[in-house]
Amino acid sequence: MKVLVLSMTKSKFQKKKFQISYLLRLCDLARIFMNYLKLIRYKNLLIIILMQVLIRYGLFLPLGAGVSLSTFQFALLVLATVFIAAAGNIINDIYDIEIDKVNKPKKVIVSKSISEKTAFNLFIIFNIIGVGLGFYLSKQIGEGSFFGFFIVTSALLYLYATFLKSMLLVGNIMISLLIAFSLILVGLFDLFPAITFMNQEHQSFIFGIVLTYSFFAFYIHLMREIVKDIEDIDGDKKGELNTLAIVIGRKRASYVVFGMGVLSLFGIIFYIYTNLYNYTIAVVYFLLLVLAPLGYFCMKILDAKSKPDFSFLSKLLKIIMLFGMGSLLLYTFVIN
Repeated sequence: MKVLVLSMTKSKFQKKKFQISYLLRLCDLARIFMNYLKLIRYKNLLIIILMQVLIRYGLFLPLGAGVSLSTFQFALLVLATVFIAAAGNIINDIYDIEIDKVNKPKKVIVSKSISEKTAFNLFIIFNIIGVGLGFYLSKQIGEGSFFGFFIVTSALLYLYATFLKSMLLVGNIMISLLIAFSLILVGLFDLFPAITFMNQEHQSFIFGIVLTYSFFAFYIHLMREIVKDIEDIDGDKKGELNTLAIVIGRKRASYVVFGMGVLSLFGIIFYIYTNLYNYTIAVVYFLLLVLAPLGYFCMKILDAKSKPDFSFLSKLLKIIMLFGMGSLLLYTFVIN
């Protein structure tokens, strides 16, 4: 009897040990998976996906635009964009290892959690997938020349990581333009091939809205790039980068961003007055979710001194951009 009890106890202990081992293995896998997600900066990629989805499903389809892409083809466009952007994030982290050890030592992925060789292999694989999907999609819609957009974008992201970001404002402007282009890309692939003599005016009107929001995304992201440079000034100095914050100093760079913020406030107010003034829901949305946070940003940027201050302001600009893009959903009500 005693032997039987001991045998049962040992069996339960082994079972418990196996369960704990299994859970630990799952935790390790989850940690590894999260490291890869952080490497590609999945939150930024989700924002790109959201913006492209809003363009198509919050603007094109509700306003009756002629579209050329099926749901599957649109998904391919989004995936191509995301894979190329992810590749750009990876190569940027590879070249920023030493800088990131100063700017964000606890968030360094390459060389700590993921080897540099593995990261570079992922960069190659993601680029091949993204460009390959772009090539397939361009052929599918009969616009083979559009394939060039993906190649140029991939090349520019590599050039940005290797040396363009070290040039005063050049890297900031270029990466902001690529963010804006991710929106324009939806219009190029979805609207342009569907243009006819009958719908040309309507298609042009909708594409004009896309260009307006692309400029908004470009401008706010450019402000955010400069704020991030102010935040990361110590590591950027070590990396011998030539950012605005390094060239003219933290305080003067903050004044530049303040000026940009004030200009954006006036620009958005002008846009509301000329296009949305008669639509209460749109005016209230912009006042509460775009203008108010942007005004708060302008006040806080003048007082910001520490790294956490600029980190907060960088995140605030990201939220402002998201709310700004979210206003695309209002056009269904406004036009109707």
